[in-house]
Amino acid sequence: MAFPSTLQRLAAVSAVALASSGAALAQEVVKIGYSGPLSGGAALYGKNVLDGMQMAAGEINAQGLEVGGKKYKLEIVALDDKYNPSETAINAQRLVQEHKTPAILVPHSGGSFAVQTNNEAQKYLLLSYTSVPQVTARGNKMTLRIPPEFTSYIEPFVKHAMGKYGKNVAIANADHDYAKAWTAAFKPAWEKAGGKVVAENPMSYNRATDFYSGVSRVLAAKPDVLFIGGASEPTGLVVKQARELGFKGGFIIIDQAKMDEMAQVTGGYAPLEGSIGVLPVVDDPAPATKAFVERFRKAYPGRNPSSEVSLNYTAVHATALAMKLAGTTTDAAAIRASLDKAMKQLPPAANPHGLEGVDERGGSLANTRVAVVEGGKVQERALRDFR
Repeated sequence: MAFPSTLQRLAAVSAVALASSGAALAQEVVKIGYSGPLSGGAALYGKNVLDGMQMAAGEINAQGLEVGGKKYKLEIVALDDKYNPSETAINAQRLVQEHKTPAILVPHSGGSFAVQTNNEAQKYLLLSYTSVPQVTARGNKMTLRIPPEFTSYIEPFVKHAMGKYGKNVAIANADHDYAKAWTAAFKPAWEKAGGKVVAENPMSYNRATDFYSGVSRVLAAKPDVLFIGGASEPTGLVVKQARELGFKGGFIIIDQAKMDEMAQVTGGYAPLEGSIGVLPVVDDPAPATKAFVERFRKAYPGRNPSSEVSLNYTAVHATALAMKLAGTTTDAAAIRASLDKAMKQLPPAANPHGLEGVDERGGSLANTRVAVVEGGKVQERALRDFR
Protein backbone atom coordinates (compact mmCIF):
# COMPACT_ATOMS: atom_id res chain seq x y z
CA MET A 1 0.00 0.00 0.00
CA ALA A 2 1.30 3.48 -0.88
CA PHE A 3 1.32 6.00 1.97
CA PRO A 4 0.80 9.74 1.34
CA SER A 5 3.93 11.82 1.50
CA THR A 6 4.39 14.66 3.95
CA LEU A 7 3.73 17.16 1.16
CA GLN A 8 0.52 15.37 0.24
CA ARG A 9 -0.64 15.39 3.87
CA LEU A 10 0.15 19.09 4.20
CA ALA A 11 -1.71 19.80 0.97
CA ALA A 12 -4.74 17.92 2.28
CA VAL A 13 -4.67 19.79 5.58
CA SER A 14 -4.35 23.11 3.70
CA ALA A 15 -7.31 22.24 1.48
CA VAL A 16 -9.46 21.50 4.52
CA ALA A 17 -8.32 24.71 6.18
CA LEU A 18 -9.13 26.73 3.08
CA ALA A 19 -12.54 25.11 2.80
CA SER A 20 -13.24 25.86 6.44
CA SER A 21 -12.04 29.42 5.97
CA GLY A 22 -14.31 29.81 2.96
CA ALA A 23 -17.27 28.55 4.97
CA ALA A 24 -16.46 30.96 7.77
CA LEU A 25 -16.24 33.85 5.34
CA ALA A 26 -19.57 32.84 3.77
CA GLN A 27 -21.19 33.03 7.20
CA GLU A 28 -20.04 36.63 7.59
CA VAL A 29 -22.32 37.82 4.76
CA VAL A 30 -25.80 39.14 5.51
CA LYS A 31 -28.24 39.47 2.62
CA ILE A 32 -31.24 41.71 2.12
CA GLY A 33 -33.63 40.49 -0.54
CA TYR A 34 -35.42 42.49 -3.22
CA SER A 35 -38.44 41.45 -5.27
CA GLY A 36 -39.68 44.09 -7.66
CA PRO A 37 -40.22 44.96 -11.32
CA LEU A 38 -37.01 44.87 -13.36
CA SER A 39 -38.76 44.31 -16.69
CA GLY A 40 -41.95 45.64 -18.29
CA GLY A 41 -43.50 49.10 -18.00
CA ALA A 42 -42.42 49.58 -14.38
CA ALA A 43 -38.80 48.53 -14.95
CA LEU A 44 -37.39 52.04 -14.39
CA TYR A 45 -39.32 52.30 -11.15
CA GLY A 46 -37.95 48.95 -9.95
CA LYS A 47 -34.41 49.80 -11.03
CA ASN A 48 -34.52 53.08 -9.08
CA VAL A 49 -35.50 51.18 -5.94
CA LEU A 50 -32.70 48.67 -6.46
CA ASP A 51 -30.10 51.36 -7.20
CA GLY A 52 -30.91 53.08 -3.91
CA MET A 53 -30.53 49.80 -2.04
CA GLN A 54 -27.22 48.95 -3.71
CA MET A 55 -25.84 52.45 -3.20
CA ALA A 56 -26.54 52.14 0.53
CA ALA A 57 -25.00 48.65 0.69
CA GLY A 58 -21.84 49.95 -0.97
CA GLU A 59 -21.52 52.74 1.59
CA ILE A 60 -22.23 50.42 4.52
CA ASN A 61 -19.58 47.98 3.35
CA ALA A 62 -17.07 50.79 2.84
CA GLN A 63 -17.69 52.01 6.39
CA GLY A 64 -17.75 48.49 7.82
CA LEU A 65 -20.71 46.71 9.37
CA GLU A 66 -20.11 45.14 12.77
CA VAL A 67 -22.93 43.27 14.50
CA GLY A 68 -22.55 41.40 17.78
CA GLY A 69 -18.76 41.65 17.60
CA LYS A 70 -18.57 40.20 14.06
CA LYS A 71 -17.83 42.01 10.82
CA TYR A 72 -20.27 41.49 7.98
CA LYS A 73 -20.53 42.25 4.32
CA LEU A 74 -24.01 43.36 3.23
CA GLU A 75 -25.32 42.02 -0.07
CA ILE A 76 -28.51 42.81 -1.98
CA VAL A 77 -30.08 39.80 -3.75
CA ALA A 78 -32.48 41.02 -6.45
CA LEU A 79 -35.22 39.04 -8.24
CA ASP A 80 -37.61 40.33 -10.91
CA ASP A 81 -41.31 39.89 -10.15
CA LYS A 82 -42.62 41.93 -13.14
CA TYR A 83 -44.94 43.78 -10.70
CA ASN A 84 -46.90 40.55 -10.28
CA PRO A 85 -47.84 39.69 -6.65
CA SER A 86 -47.86 35.96 -7.32
CA GLU A 87 -44.29 36.23 -8.60
CA THR A 88 -43.41 38.25 -5.49
CA ALA A 89 -44.60 35.42 -3.26
CA ILE A 90 -42.49 32.89 -5.18
CA ASN A 91 -39.45 35.16 -5.07
CA ALA A 92 -39.84 35.68 -1.33
CA GLN A 93 -39.73 31.94 -0.73
CA ARG A 94 -36.57 31.66 -2.83
CA LEU A 95 -34.91 34.53 -1.01
CA VAL A 96 -35.67 33.12 2.44
CA GLN A 97 -34.89 29.48 1.66
CA GLU A 98 -31.89 29.85 -0.65
CA HIS A 99 -30.33 33.09 0.58
CA LYS A 100 -31.47 33.19 4.23
CA THR A 101 -32.52 36.82 3.94
CA PRO A 102 -33.78 38.25 7.25
CA ALA A 103 -35.43 41.12 5.35
CA ILE A 104 -36.99 41.48 1.89
CA LEU A 105 -37.83 44.79 0.24
CA VAL A 106 -40.91 44.84 -2.00
CA PRO A 107 -41.76 48.08 -3.85
CA HIS A 108 -45.48 47.58 -4.52
CA SER A 109 -48.58 47.04 -2.42
CA GLY A 110 -49.82 43.90 -4.17
CA GLY A 111 -46.53 42.15 -3.58
CA SER A 112 -46.39 43.43 0.00
CA PHE A 113 -49.83 41.98 0.74
CA ALA A 114 -48.72 38.66 -0.79
CA VAL A 115 -45.63 38.57 1.44
CA GLN A 116 -47.65 39.44 4.54
CA THR A 117 -49.56 36.17 4.28
CA ASN A 118 -46.58 34.28 5.73
CA ASN A 119 -43.68 36.57 6.68
CA GLU A 120 -44.60 36.56 10.38
CA ALA A 121 -44.78 32.76 10.45
CA GLN A 122 -41.51 32.44 8.53
CA LYS A 123 -39.91 35.18 10.65
CA TYR A 124 -38.55 37.58 8.07
CA LEU A 125 -38.97 41.34 7.87
CA LEU A 126 -40.94 42.94 5.03
CA LEU A 127 -39.54 46.30 3.95
CA SER A 128 -42.55 47.60 2.05
CA TYR A 129 -42.07 50.50 -0.31
CA THR A 130 -45.67 51.55 -0.68
CA SER A 131 -47.62 54.36 0.93
CA VAL A 132 -50.87 52.35 1.08
CA PRO A 133 -52.14 52.63 4.68
CA GLN A 134 -53.48 49.05 4.69
CA VAL A 135 -49.94 47.65 4.68
CA THR A 136 -49.48 48.72 8.29
CA ALA A 137 -53.18 48.80 9.27
CA ARG A 138 -53.21 45.01 9.02
CA GLY A 139 -51.16 44.79 12.21
CA ASN A 140 -48.35 42.71 10.70
CA LYS A 141 -45.59 42.96 13.31
CA MET A 142 -42.82 42.14 10.84
CA THR A 143 -43.39 45.04 8.44
CA LEU A 144 -41.78 48.42 7.86
CA ARG A 145 -43.73 50.73 5.56
CA ILE A 146 -40.97 52.91 4.13
CA PRO A 147 -42.78 56.00 2.76
CA PRO A 148 -45.40 57.92 4.77
CA GLU A 149 -49.06 57.13 4.02
CA PHE A 150 -50.33 58.65 0.77
CA THR A 151 -53.50 59.89 2.49
CA SER A 152 -51.58 62.98 3.63
CA TYR A 153 -51.43 64.11 -0.01
CA ILE A 154 -55.12 63.90 -0.82
CA GLU A 155 -56.43 67.11 0.80
CA PRO A 156 -53.75 69.39 -0.71
CA PHE A 157 -54.08 67.72 -4.11
CA VAL A 158 -57.86 68.25 -4.12
CA LYS A 159 -57.67 71.86 -2.93
CA HIS A 160 -55.02 72.82 -5.47
CA ALA A 161 -56.60 71.21 -8.53
CA MET A 162 -60.20 72.13 -7.76
CA GLY A 163 -59.32 75.70 -6.86
CA LYS A 164 -57.21 76.24 -9.95
CA TYR A 165 -59.14 74.36 -12.64
CA GLY A 166 -62.64 73.33 -11.61
CA LYS A 167 -64.83 70.66 -10.06
CA ASN A 168 -65.00 68.02 -12.81
CA VAL A 169 -62.36 65.30 -12.61
CA ALA A 170 -61.75 62.26 -14.80
CA ILE A 171 -59.89 59.25 -13.42
CA ALA A 172 -57.31 57.88 -15.86
CA ASN A 173 -54.73 56.33 -13.57
CA ALA A 174 -53.19 52.85 -13.58
CA ASP A 175 -55.13 49.68 -12.81
CA HIS A 176 -52.79 47.97 -10.34
CA ASP A 177 -53.55 47.53 -6.64
CA TYR A 178 -51.73 50.65 -5.51
CA ALA A 179 -53.56 52.89 -7.99
CA LYS A 180 -56.87 51.31 -6.96
CA ALA A 181 -56.16 52.15 -3.32
CA TRP A 182 -55.42 55.76 -4.28
CA THR A 183 -58.65 55.97 -6.29
CA ALA A 184 -60.70 54.53 -3.44
CA ALA A 185 -59.42 57.26 -1.10
CA PHE A 186 -59.41 60.10 -3.65
CA LYS A 187 -62.96 59.83 -5.05
CA PRO A 188 -64.87 60.44 -1.80
CA ALA A 189 -62.49 63.28 -0.88
CA TRP A 190 -63.07 64.98 -4.24
CA GLU A 191 -66.84 64.59 -3.96
CA LYS A 192 -66.88 65.75 -0.34
CA ALA A 193 -65.14 68.94 -1.47
CA GLY A 194 -68.01 69.58 -3.92
CA GLY A 195 -66.47 68.00 -7.01
CA LYS A 196 -67.81 65.50 -9.51
CA VAL A 197 -66.18 62.45 -11.09
CA VAL A 198 -67.27 62.75 -14.73
CA ALA A 199 -65.39 59.72 -16.12
CA GLU A 200 -63.39 56.76 -14.86
CA ASN A 201 -61.14 54.65 -17.07
CA PRO A 202 -58.12 53.03 -15.35
CA MET A 203 -55.49 51.77 -17.80
CA SER A 204 -52.77 49.15 -17.77
CA TYR A 205 -49.75 51.42 -17.36
CA ASN A 206 -47.40 48.46 -16.91
CA ARG A 207 -48.27 46.78 -20.20
CA ALA A 208 -49.53 49.47 -22.59
CA THR A 209 -47.47 52.04 -24.50
CA ASP A 210 -50.35 53.76 -26.33
CA PHE A 211 -52.98 55.53 -24.24
CA TYR A 212 -54.80 57.49 -26.95
CA SER A 213 -58.03 55.49 -26.82
CA GLY A 214 -58.18 55.47 -23.02
CA VAL A 215 -57.36 59.16 -22.71
CA SER A 216 -59.81 60.06 -25.50
CA ARG A 217 -62.56 58.22 -23.63
CA VAL A 218 -62.18 60.29 -20.46
CA LEU A 219 -61.62 63.58 -22.30
CA ALA A 220 -64.98 63.11 -24.01
CA ALA A 221 -66.53 63.88 -20.60
CA LYS A 222 -64.85 67.33 -20.67
CA PRO A 223 -63.04 67.18 -17.32
CA ASP A 224 -61.26 70.13 -15.74
CA VAL A 225 -58.71 67.84 -14.08
CA LEU A 226 -57.22 64.43 -14.84
CA PHE A 227 -56.36 62.12 -11.95
CA ILE A 228 -53.44 60.02 -13.21
CA GLY A 229 -50.45 58.00 -12.09
CA GLY A 230 -48.51 54.79 -12.03
CA ALA A 231 -44.88 54.33 -12.97
CA SER A 232 -43.29 57.57 -14.22
CA GLU A 233 -42.70 56.73 -17.88
CA PRO A 234 -46.24 55.61 -18.77
CA THR A 235 -47.67 58.45 -16.66
CA GLY A 236 -45.61 60.86 -18.74
CA LEU A 237 -47.08 59.28 -21.87
CA VAL A 238 -50.61 59.81 -20.56
CA VAL A 239 -49.84 63.52 -20.02
CA LYS A 240 -48.24 63.85 -23.44
CA GLN A 241 -51.14 62.22 -25.21
CA ALA A 242 -53.73 64.21 -23.24
CA ARG A 243 -52.06 67.46 -24.30
CA GLU A 244 -51.86 66.29 -27.90
CA LEU A 245 -55.60 65.62 -27.75
CA GLY A 246 -56.20 69.20 -26.64
CA PHE A 247 -56.61 68.89 -22.87
CA LYS A 248 -55.95 72.26 -21.19
CA GLY A 249 -56.67 71.38 -17.57
CA GLY A 250 -54.57 70.25 -14.64
CA PHE A 251 -53.21 66.91 -13.46
CA ILE A 252 -53.33 65.28 -10.04
CA ILE A 253 -50.43 62.82 -10.04
CA ILE A 254 -50.31 59.98 -7.52
CA ASP A 255 -47.05 59.69 -5.65
CA GLN A 256 -45.67 56.70 -7.57
CA ALA A 257 -45.00 58.93 -10.59
CA LYS A 258 -42.20 61.50 -10.36
CA MET A 259 -42.43 64.80 -12.20
CA ASP A 260 -38.76 64.98 -13.17
CA GLU A 261 -38.91 61.52 -14.75
CA MET A 262 -42.21 62.34 -16.45
CA ALA A 263 -40.67 65.50 -17.89
CA GLN A 264 -38.15 63.37 -19.77
CA VAL A 265 -41.10 61.76 -21.60
CA THR A 266 -43.22 64.89 -22.06
CA GLY A 267 -40.33 67.01 -23.35
CA GLY A 268 -40.02 69.25 -20.30
CA TYR A 269 -42.25 70.67 -17.59
CA ALA A 270 -44.45 72.82 -19.86
CA PRO A 271 -46.94 69.99 -20.57
CA LEU A 272 -47.18 69.44 -16.79
CA GLU A 273 -48.29 73.03 -16.13
CA GLY A 274 -50.74 73.16 -13.24
CA SER A 275 -49.90 69.67 -12.02
CA ILE A 276 -49.56 68.71 -8.38
CA GLY A 277 -47.58 65.71 -7.16
CA VAL A 278 -44.70 64.76 -4.91
CA LEU A 279 -41.59 66.92 -4.69
CA PRO A 280 -38.80 65.58 -6.94
CA VAL A 281 -35.65 64.78 -5.01
CA VAL A 282 -33.57 66.96 -7.35
CA ASP A 283 -35.74 69.98 -6.42
CA ASP A 284 -35.51 69.45 -2.67
CA PRO A 285 -33.56 72.37 -1.15
CA ALA A 286 -32.45 70.52 2.02
CA PRO A 287 -28.60 70.42 2.27
CA ALA A 288 -28.50 66.67 3.01
CA THR A 289 -30.68 65.98 -0.02
CA LYS A 290 -28.56 68.15 -2.30
CA ALA A 291 -25.44 66.33 -1.14
CA PHE A 292 -27.14 62.98 -1.76
CA VAL A 293 -28.11 64.04 -5.29
CA GLU A 294 -24.48 64.87 -6.06
CA ARG A 295 -23.25 61.52 -4.68
CA PHE A 296 -25.80 59.67 -6.77
CA ARG A 297 -24.86 61.59 -9.91
CA LYS A 298 -21.22 60.65 -9.40
CA ALA A 299 -22.13 57.00 -8.90
CA TYR A 300 -24.61 56.96 -11.81
CA PRO A 301 -23.48 59.55 -14.38
CA GLY A 302 -26.23 61.10 -16.43
CA ARG A 303 -28.99 60.17 -13.98
CA ASN A 304 -30.90 61.88 -11.19
CA PRO A 305 -32.23 60.11 -8.09
CA SER A 306 -35.97 59.78 -7.48
CA SER A 307 -37.61 59.29 -4.11
CA GLU A 308 -37.55 55.54 -4.90
CA VAL A 309 -33.78 55.85 -4.80
CA SER A 310 -33.49 58.02 -1.70
CA LEU A 311 -36.15 56.38 0.49
CA ASN A 312 -34.97 52.84 -0.17
CA TYR A 313 -31.37 53.94 0.28
CA THR A 314 -32.41 55.13 3.73
CA ALA A 315 -34.36 51.92 4.40
CA VAL A 316 -31.24 49.80 3.86
CA HIS A 317 -29.13 52.10 6.04
CA ALA A 318 -31.79 51.95 8.77
CA THR A 319 -32.05 48.16 8.55
CA ALA A 320 -28.28 47.73 8.84
CA LEU A 321 -28.16 50.07 11.84
CA ALA A 322 -31.11 48.22 13.42
CA MET A 323 -29.14 44.97 13.05
CA LYS A 324 -26.24 46.61 14.85
CA LEU A 325 -28.47 47.96 17.63
CA ALA A 326 -30.24 44.62 18.01
CA GLY A 327 -26.96 42.69 17.97
CA THR A 328 -28.24 40.23 15.38
CA THR A 329 -28.43 39.71 11.62
CA THR A 330 -30.88 36.82 11.84
CA ASP A 331 -33.54 37.70 14.43
CA ALA A 332 -35.95 39.69 12.26
CA ALA A 333 -38.26 40.50 15.19
CA ALA A 334 -35.37 42.09 17.12
CA ILE A 335 -34.31 44.01 14.01
CA ARG A 336 -37.87 45.29 13.53
CA ALA A 337 -38.03 46.35 17.19
CA SER A 338 -34.88 48.45 16.71
CA LEU A 339 -35.97 50.26 13.54
CA ASP A 340 -37.47 53.33 15.22
CA LYS A 341 -34.32 53.93 17.24
CA ALA A 342 -32.18 53.27 14.15
CA MET A 343 -34.16 55.73 12.00
CA LYS A 344 -33.76 58.43 14.64
CA GLN A 345 -30.02 57.81 14.92
CA LEU A 346 -29.25 57.89 11.20
CA PRO A 347 -26.89 60.70 10.22
CA PRO A 348 -28.40 63.21 7.73
CA ALA A 349 -26.19 61.84 4.96
CA ALA A 350 -27.90 58.45 5.25
CA ASN A 351 -31.37 60.00 5.53
CA PRO A 352 -31.75 62.51 2.67
CA HIS A 353 -35.56 62.36 2.76
CA GLY A 354 -35.60 63.29 6.44
CA LEU A 355 -37.54 60.33 7.84
CA GLU A 356 -38.17 60.98 11.52
CA GLY A 357 -38.85 57.55 12.97
CA VAL A 358 -41.18 54.55 12.86
CA ASP A 359 -44.61 54.47 14.53
CA GLU A 360 -46.00 51.59 16.57
CA ARG A 361 -47.61 50.02 13.49
CA GLY A 362 -44.40 50.02 11.49
CA GLY A 363 -44.99 53.12 9.37
CA SER A 364 -42.29 55.70 8.79
CA LEU A 365 -42.81 59.28 9.92
CA ALA A 366 -41.85 62.33 7.88
CA ASN A 367 -42.57 66.00 7.22
CA THR A 368 -44.38 65.51 3.90
CA ARG A 369 -44.00 68.10 1.14
CA VAL A 370 -45.52 68.35 -2.32
CA ALA A 371 -44.78 70.18 -5.55
CA VAL A 372 -46.74 72.09 -8.18
CA VAL A 373 -45.70 73.11 -11.68
CA GLU A 374 -46.11 76.83 -12.28
CA GLY A 375 -44.62 78.77 -15.16
CA GLY A 376 -42.95 75.60 -16.41
CA LYS A 377 -41.04 75.14 -13.16
CA VAL A 378 -41.39 72.90 -10.11
CA GLN A 379 -42.36 74.83 -6.98
CA GLU A 380 -42.10 73.29 -3.51
CA ARG A 381 -45.12 73.50 -1.23
CA ALA A 382 -45.51 72.44 2.40
CA LEU A 383 -48.76 70.78 3.45
CA ARG A 384 -49.60 73.78 5.61
CA ASP A 385 -49.82 75.92 2.45
CA PHE A 386 -53.08 74.13 1.60
CA ARG A 387 -54.80 74.36 4.98
